[in-house]
Amino acid sequence: MRLRLLLLFTLLVFKLSAQVAKAPLVKEGEGPWPQLIIRGVTLINSTGAPPIGPVDIVVENNRIAQIVNVGSPGVPINPKRRPPLKEGGKEMNCEGMYLLPGFIDMHGHIGGEAQGASAEYVFKLWMAHGVTTIREPGSMNGLDWVLEEKKLSAENKITAPRIFAYTVFGQGSKQPIATVDSTIAWVRNNAKKGADGIKFFGAPPQIMEAAIKENKKLGLRSCCHHAQMDVGRWNVLNSARAGLTSMEHWYGLPEAMFDDKTIQNYSLNYNYANEADRFGEAGRLWKQAAAPYSEKWNKVMNELLSLDFTLDPTFNIYDATRDLHRARRAEWHESYTLPSLWKFYEPSRESHGSFWLHWGTEDEIAWKENYRLWMTFVNEYKNRGGRVTTGSDDGFIYETYGFGYIRELELLRESGFHPLEVIRSASLYGAQALGAEKDLGSVEVGKLADMIIIDANPLENLQVLYGTGAIRVTEDNKVIRAGGVKYTIKDGIVYDAKKLLADVKKMVDDAKAGVQIKQPGVN
Repeated sequence: MRLRLLLLFTLLVFKLSAQVAKAPLVKEGEGPWPQLIIRGVTLINSTGAPPIGPVDIVVENNRIAQIVNVGSPGVPINPKRRPPLKEGGKEMNCEGMYLLPGFIDMHGHIGGEAQGASAEYVFKLWMAHGVTTIREPGSMNGLDWVLEEKKLSAENKITAPRIFAYTVFGQGSKQPIATVDSTIAWVRNNAKKGADGIKFFGAPPQIMEAAIKENKKLGLRSCCHHAQMDVGRWNVLNSARAGLTSMEHWYGLPEAMFDDKTIQNYSLNYNYANEADRFGEAGRLWKQAAAPYSEKWNKVMNELLSLDFTLDPTFNIYDATRDLHRARRAEWHESYTLPSLWKFYEPSRESHGSFWLHWGTEDEIAWKENYRLWMTFVNEYKNRGGRVTTGSDDGFIYETYGFGYIRELELLRESGFHPLEVIRSASLYGAQALGAEKDLGSVEVGKLADMIIIDANPLENLQVLYGTGAIRVTEDNKVIRAGGVKYTIKDGIVYDAKKLLADVKKMVDDAKAGVQIKQPGVN
């Protein structure tokens, strides 16, 4: 019964039965070519290496064939050092620009009927921000729908990142899954359908253990949002021991570190279905866990490290809880947030993540402390060799697709990550967590040609990665915008990132025709 209630709540929140509009079959990028040479760029890789340039990067048949150092900074490049362009090839002069591996969003839902966000809108915002790969944690539009978009993306028939499709546990089952046998049957059928893994929210311990172990036996991966409805009997440690690949957000982690209680200190009139309760009290949870660097805190961290467990924190999706005004007034909302999505963000008793019914100073102060403790754990996990990835969960809580992903990078930096560590989490560590490091995650010979090119140094200021860029003042006192991804390259195909953003702006402008966008509560 408990599992059934949780599944019904999940279905209600994400409206699984309603599918968003698919991406159009239109070829918008240039290429691929038999050979592509990116000339004179500074490479910021994800391997732990510092930037180096100028280099020429040669791509042949969608694989990186050469990375050639062609000179010294500030000195004209010697043409004799450059790899030659073959007949039918394409070269791009990128001197003075920076190149990074394509970003991986480990928590990317493809729009939603309730948000009014089509796949084209979502995909173009991701691609415009350098996201070339996403993990769809839950296939909320239905697995068949996501697998079709995955196939079209792999064939480059649509403008979209490559997709790893995970299925919400139990999705499609005609009856609630209540036995180990039915659990194993569902997991095997999910793999047979072509899913890349499973997304869990929680279930009775015997069900969780059977599902995770069978899924791992089949060679697939898994992730879990340890929802409060079952975290009291199955937290992150239980999942990691069973073989879960990664945890989403942070639910289940502080609960594993309780040292003076076994259940969260819920108020006595708490109701999980009331999201004002759910998110308000979640912001007071980390203070209930063991203190940083204490014996219990270290014990939990060290066990997770020993199990090669991945943390996918999605810091950005709760960012508004500690500064609602800032998130609500983000400058990109005006041009890039659909009016239907804006409406979805507003205070509501029904829309998921729109829990701003009585939000105020005390809630924000609590969440700021929540973040301090949470970030301390994540940063130390990274320092001890743990894998931390970047996921956005955009489309909720004032986080608009693409923009929210770059905010996630900023929040890792706030946690204590060096900018090079941020880039590693955004690329190589994501590829490792997906089991795709052979092809993705870094700019190295033999890997696929997934790359980002930008005309500003993101290590100096991650904000230049936003589509809106970063504010600069020139020598003659003129205010300009610097940065914004210039080119996103996926599978050796070059996309004009600013053109993709312009397409999104037109979608938003068209949707706004005759619609007046106001701040919540303003008549």
